[in-house]
Amino acid sequence: METPVTWCPSGRPDRPESQVLGVRSGEDGKVVYLERPMPAAEVLGAVPEGIEPTRVLRFASHCVSACVHRRGNDCTLVERVGVLPAAGEARSVPRCHLRSRCQWWQQTGVSACHRCPAVATAVLQEDTLTTLVADPATTLEQLDEWIAQSPDGPSPGGAGSGGAG
Repeated sequence: METPVTWCPSGRPDRPESQVLGVRSGEDGKVVYLERPMPAAEVLGAVPEGIEPTRVLRFASHCVSACVHRRGNDCTLVERVGVLPAAGEARSVPRCHLRSRCQWWQQTGVSACHRCPAVATAVLQEDTLTTLVADPATTLEQLDEWIAQSPDGPSPGGAGSGGAG
């Protein structure tokens, strides 16, 4: 029996199977999810020249074993994203057409869904926490240490992270 393919909700737009998961909106850059998936290839032509597509759109693509965030069958990015503040009300999660196939959902459940809207494949604003979360070499212990030493703690608005490799 073939193992089902899992999808990364912070994927790259240039993979053949890539889909647009949502649109980044407002000053906070949070994702507004599409009702139905759209093939990335059909949408990329609408992004104005000179604008990196991951700055305005959020893509999903297959999880791949060569990804810098992969450790065995797990995604280390979602583990690091877990230290970020939840993006919305704790009881509700955004509608998402990817959930049943999502690596993050399968690995951490609803916790990932609460943080997913604030995750950026392209870093939108530079801050130390964003840089640490995006770096595959950063451990959870290092993140905890940085948060403990930070006078303001993690900022809900600065939750960008690096996408899949």
